[in-house]
Amino acid sequence: MVRPYRKLKKIFIIMGAAGAVYGTFRYLLPLVVPFLFAYMAALWLRRPVRYLERRLAVTFHGKSYHLSGAVIGGLLLLLLEAGAVWLIYLGGICLFKQLENLSSHLPGWLYSMETTGSVYLMKLEARLGLSPGILRTAAKTALRQLAIERRSAAMPILMANSMNILRRIAKMLIVVTVFSVSAVMTISEMEELRERRSRSDFHRELTLLSRRLFSVGSVWLRTQVVIMLITSMICTAGLFLIGNPYSLLLGLGIGLLDALPFFGTGSVLIPYGIFLLVRREWGKAAIIIGMYAVCYLLREFLEAKLMGSRMGLSPLETFIAMYVGLELFGIPGFILGPMGLLLTRDLVDIYDSNLSAPDVDRD
Repeated sequence: MVRPYRKLKKIFIIMGAAGAVYGTFRYLLPLVVPFLFAYMAALWLRRPVRYLERRLAVTFHGKSYHLSGAVIGGLLLLLLEAGAVWLIYLGGICLFKQLENLSSHLPGWLYSMETTGSVYLMKLEARLGLSPGILRTAAKTALRQLAIERRSAAMPILMANSMNILRRIAKMLIVVTVFSVSAVMTISEMEELRERRSRSDFHRELTLLSRRLFSVGSVWLRTQVVIMLITSMICTAGLFLIGNPYSLLLGLGIGLLDALPFFGTGSVLIPYGIFLLVRREWGKAAIIIGMYAVCYLLREFLEAKLMGSRMGLSPLETFIAMYVGLELFGIPGFILGPMGLLLTRDLVDIYDSNLSAPDVDRD
């Protein structure tokens, strides 16, 4: 029989590891996120930097001259950031054009919805034996009052949000600057940092943390890409089926939105389905609503299945870890939850290694 103190020791090890992981994610991680991403970027850029160092070396009078790794890494990082800014700029232009196109068609759609609503209200008035126009007048009055209230409440909200947006933009610029400088400095000091880590008393823990960060981050990214591609194909096919002329563009856009927090496929498909229902296009509305249900269920299943299988967790463990992470850390908990479970399990294995040989009493 296993001795009771061994069980108690194992329980304390699990509680201590879980508490350490939670404290790290809650208090330490927000402070070091730019430096962690900088270290990851430096590791990803290390091979291209070494390759370019060799290729750009110049021999003159028997001596070899080459650019430093920090300079090459800084230039590569600058090119990547410039490419990201350019893509955001192109996306903004495309979004602006789509909004402009939407605004030009919006009056016609609103008129169509108003006409359809008036027809329904006229039928309802006749069925209820009410005076003609009473429901339509009441609906218009209610909508007008709602618009006035929303307009009066919108200005303070816009002012407060504009200040928050400016603060967030300033903070983002600071974070990007810290990330860029840290990445360049890490590239130049990579070997020294690796040597320090190898001599550290927490070498195993640091190695474990870095491996888990890379493995979970890469698994999450690959999973999101797979789900995004499948969602884009489903949405493109569904939109093409109902005869939408922008099926490919909208399908790709919905796939991208599905990977973003707070958006998802429902931010486009639900309003689109309601619009089709108002226009009494029942078949098309059913296809759109069915497409949303398929995409939603597919994401819930594939996210747990793919991330779990690639990280060594069962789908149920992954789903529970993602839910707990969401409750504790918000949206980042989708990644931090499974990562925290893996780190807790690994730390328990490390500190419980002295208990690996079973200590039993034989009756």
